Amino acid sequence: MLLTLAQWLQSISPEFGYFRVFQYLTFRAVMAAMTALLIGLIAGPAVIRHLTSIKIGQPIRSYGMESHLSKSGTPTMGGVLILISIAISTLLWFDWSNRFVWIVLIVTLGFGAIGWVDDWRKVVNKDPKGMHSLEKYFWQSLIGVLAALYLVFSISENSNLRVMELFYSWIRSGFDVNLPPKAGLLLPFFKEISYPLGMLGFVVLTYLVIVGSSNAVNLTDGLDGLAIMPVVMVGSALGVFAYVTGSSVYSKYLFFPYIPGAGELLIFCAAMAGAGLAFLWFNTHPAQVFMGDVGALALGGALGTIAVIVRQEIVLAIMGGIFVAEAVSVMIQVTYFKYTKRKYGEGRRILKMAPLHHHFEKTGWKETQVVVRFWIITILLCLVGLSTLKLR
Repeated sequence: MLLTLAQWLQSISPEFGYFRVFQYLTFRAVMAAMTALLIGLIAGPAVIRHLTSIKIGQPIRSYGMESHLSKSGTPTMGGVLILISIAISTLLWFDWSNRFVWIVLIVTLGFGAIGWVDDWRKVVNKDPKGMHSLEKYFWQSLIGVLAALYLVFSISENSNLRVMELFYSWIRSGFDVNLPPKAGLLLPFFKEISYPLGMLGFVVLTYLVIVGSSNAVNLTDGLDGLAIMPVVMVGSALGVFAYVTGSSVYSKYLFFPYIPGAGELLIFCAAMAGAGLAFLWFNTHPAQVFMGDVGALALGGALGTIAVIVRQEIVLAIMGGIFVAEAVSVMIQVTYFKYTKRKYGEGRRILKMAPLHHHFEKTGWKETQVVVRFWIITILLCLVGLSTLKLR
C-alpha cells in the first residue's frame, strides 16, 4: 500500500523524488520487520490483558509434565498477536500486485482460523484435545490442496494472465501438461539438478510440505519460546532464498531458478521475523502468553508455502530439522505404542514422552536448557541450509 502511495506521489511532483527509496525491496523488508516488531510490542500487553479478562487460559493435560501444571490458566491464543502484526505490516509494505504474497497470506490466515477454532474449543469446553483430529486435517487438507493447485500454475508462469492460460491448457489437454524445470524438486548442493515431478507430483509434494510444516510447528510449540525462535530463524533464511530466486541476476549467478515476483516474499518473511521477536518478548520463560494452535498452525503453513514457492522444500526440512524431529518422534512413539499393544497386549514406548522436547525434560533437562539448545541446533541447521546458496 505504501509502495503504491509513494509511486503516486512521485508521479504528481518531482519534489517527492526521495520516495524512490520505497522501490528498494531491502528497505521495505527492514521497515516491515520494524513495523511488525513495534505493533507486537505495543499491542502485546493489551492483547494479554484481554485474553486474561475473557479467561482464555491454557488447559494442561493431566498426563503431561508435572512441572507444567503451574502454567495452567496462562493466557493462550496469543498467536493472534503474531498474525495481526504480520498482516498489518505486510499489507503496508508489500506490492499489492504480487500474487505470491497474497497466497501466503491466505494460507497463513486460513490455518490461523483452524487453530482459532481448535483453541476456542479447548478453552470453552475445557477439553485439552480441542478440535477432533479428523476435522482439523480435513480443513488443513482443503487449504493445502487449493494452495497446491494454484501454485503449480503460478510458479510455472510469470503473471496471473499466463497462469489462467496454463490452467485452461491443462483442462483442454485432458489434465496433462508438462511443467517447466523450475517446478521440479531441486536437490541442494547440486548445480541445476532437479527431479521432474509432473502435475500430480507437484500437488502432492506441496500439500505434504504445507500441511506437514503446519503440524510439525504445532507439535514443537510445547515449551516457552521453543517454537517461535526457530520459526523466526527459518523464516528469515527462507527470505534470503526468496530474494535470490526473485532476482534475475542473483538466481543466474547462484544457479537457482528465476521466479519473477518471489523476491517480494522477503517482505512477508521480514514481517514474520519482527512479529515473532515481539511475541518472544512475552513468551520467553516464564511465559506471559502462549501461542496456541492459532499461531503455530498458521506459522507452519506459512513456512511450508514459502518453501514451495522458492523451490526449497528439502532445504526447509534441513533448516527446520527441529520441527521434523518433533513430528517424527510423535509418529514413532504412537506407531510403536499401537504395535506393541496389539502384539503384547501392553503398549510400550521408545521415548520417555513425546514430542521430543518432553523426552529431554524427562531425562532431567530443565525447560530453559531444552529451549536454548534447540535454538542453537536450529542456528546451525539454518547455516547449513544457507550454505546451499553457494555450495552447489
